[in-house]
Amino acid sequence: MRVDRPLSIVLAEDGVLLREGLAGLLNRFGHRVVAAVGDAGGLVEAVRAHAPDIVVTDVRMPPGFTDEGLRAAVALRSADPRLPVLVLSQYVEQTYASELLDSGDGTGVGYLLKDRVGDVEEFVDALHSVAAGGTVVDPEVVRQLLRRRRDPLQRLSPREREVLALMAEGRSNAAIARTLVVSEAAVGKHIGNILTKLDLPPAEEDHRRVLAVVTYLRG
Repeated sequence: MRVDRPLSIVLAEDGVLLREGLAGLLNRFGHRVVAAVGDAGGLVEAVRAHAPDIVVTDVRMPPGFTDEGLRAAVALRSADPRLPVLVLSQYVEQTYASELLDSGDGTGVGYLLKDRVGDVEEFVDALHSVAAGGTVVDPEVVRQLLRRRRDPLQRLSPREREVLALMAEGRSNAAIARTLVVSEAAVGKHIGNILTKLDLPPAEEDHRRVLAVVTYLRG
């Protein structure tokens, strides 16, 4: 799931060099940064003024440099659950990631470590996926959050936990099969078992996958 069209973007990052670098990168890929701001208040105002296709924001911003950017993003999604948000963070902030994934219905959100921005194609792919309503979580964030929440995972077999972790990274069934060196049919069976063990009601398959991931990433 991805959007392959130019996007209007509100960018929030307090570091001037990184902000300008990201804006230039996004513009080179054909997107339009309609506002680039350096604090959470500016983020909220810019979204209200421009109604962007997606928000890209840092977690820690002035004045407190704690979770202002994340709080602003969650508030914006509370007002408009359809607003896609891609959050960037220097470190794995488990509580922050969980709050982001709890916002709205858990779709149209992403949480990436800033190191991931160095892989330009991966970053732009994540942007497109989130804008299309996907859920993208940095693999390192996935690993730390899953380690933190071992108890809920006890219902799953080791292989099912591996499949769930790869689902949380946004992998397709084919990609999971290649990674685990199994057939796609086997992956489909594991995913079916995961959804059953999580007591997720019958619904559109993509939505159930998102719910499965969100269930285990929430704090």
